[in-house]
Amino acid sequence: MKGHRETWADHCKEQWSGDPPPSGRMAVSCPLVPCSCDCFVSLPPASATREVIFGKNSDRPRDEVQEVVYFPAGCHAKGTKVQCTYIEIDQAERTHAVILSRPAWLWGAEMGANEHGVCIGNEGVWTKEPVGEDEALLGMDLVRLGLERGSSAHEALGVIAALLERYSQGGNCKEQLTPFIYHNTFLLADRTEAWVLETAGQFWAAQRILEGARNISNQLSIGTDISAEHIGLRQHAQKQGWWSGEGEFSFKEVFSLIHQPVRMEAAKARYCAGQQLLHQYSGRITAETFITILGDKASGICVDSEGFRTTGSMVSILPQDPHLPCIHFFTATPDPSRSIFKPFIFVPNVTSFQQVRSPDFGDKDPIKETPRFQSQVDRRHELYKQHQLVLETMDHNKGECKRLQETMQECQLLILEAMKNLLEGSFTLKPQEMADLFYDSVATELKLYK
Repeated sequence: MKGHRETWADHCKEQWSGDPPPSGRMAVSCPLVPCSCDCFVSLPPASATREVIFGKNSDRPRDEVQEVVYFPAGCHAKGTKVQCTYIEIDQAERTHAVILSRPAWLWGAEMGANEHGVCIGNEGVWTKEPVGEDEALLGMDLVRLGLERGSSAHEALGVIAALLERYSQGGNCKEQLTPFIYHNTFLLADRTEAWVLETAGQFWAAQRILEGARNISNQLSIGTDISAEHIGLRQHAQKQGWWSGEGEFSFKEVFSLIHQPVRMEAAKARYCAGQQLLHQYSGRITAETFITILGDKASGICVDSEGFRTTGSMVSILPQDPHLPCIHFFTATPDPSRSIFKPFIFVPNVTSFQQVRSPDFGDKDPIKETPRFQSQVDRRHELYKQHQLVLETMDHNKGECKRLQETMQECQLLILEAMKNLLEGSFTLKPQEMADLFYDSVATELKLYK
């Protein structure tokens, strides 16, 4: 977007001259401190237009750095292996182009999209099925594998389910010596539908969503409305004595823990708050709505606690008109209430954006050494460093905080308006501008901070 970069930068540097834009904060209380993620999807008629809107907050250890990375489509020789975070698995002969937001120490991703308009986000969950400390596929590995191998949400679900059954899930989900292990739920979406996939060990159930809005928040949410399931799911539940085999089968009732951990009790409050917000905006949901929801601290959806915080966020617009491009927005920085969501569109020859790529430590990376996690390295990328300086300024200078907040909000509104006009046809970008879009947006943000 080189033809528009200076205009955005000029706008972003100007102090808001009229009434400040609305803060977007919503009064939904959440008394318990959450420590994991929230995913949202909206389909017509909940969406304001003929669009599927996807959004996710990645809530992770407070000092963990999240990077945004792009991998082009690839072809691989039959029999090739791919090294995931912990284990090596068979590689697919073809992988799709993907953009990922991920903790910088691992191979997989917390959330992302592919060139076919598929979006996936995952959440940690604890069930009656015990978690395994043995290293296997992380839920975050499954996010990336689903995006690389699935050309629709349904196909990606099948990929994840098959890999789960073959390789299982397990291993430490934090870059720390103290194990943090969980199973996973996933929200998958494309231009026409969405799926919720919930797992317990190698077992799973899925629910198809064709209209309306849905959210997930670190707990099992699929009841009796099961659209697909592991072939041995019910037999396993009976064998364990969790289900009698009579009456309707509710996945969440059968597999949920009787005594929930504190983190899952907190998730219930967040899940209810998310449902309430989706209901409140039903019929009017846009990308801007999801950006506002993801930045809402009163509900607990935007996490900012001593140990955990929202370290990265994503919102995607998936037009149901296949002739229109999907637009994916990423922060690459913590705290979406004080971050800028920057747009990316899949086109040939995407310009590299190293400003949000963490340093590569090669074989000396603590994740690759044995034993793992014996030391720490500085994974901060350029945008993360500059953004942290801005957050520190905002935390200690109220006057500067107000000015910076208003400037960032104005910049965000300009970005959203430009992308809305692009989809409506009143604004066009040349092919090279499309390839430069995310790079230029990050460069503009860095210029704003400096």
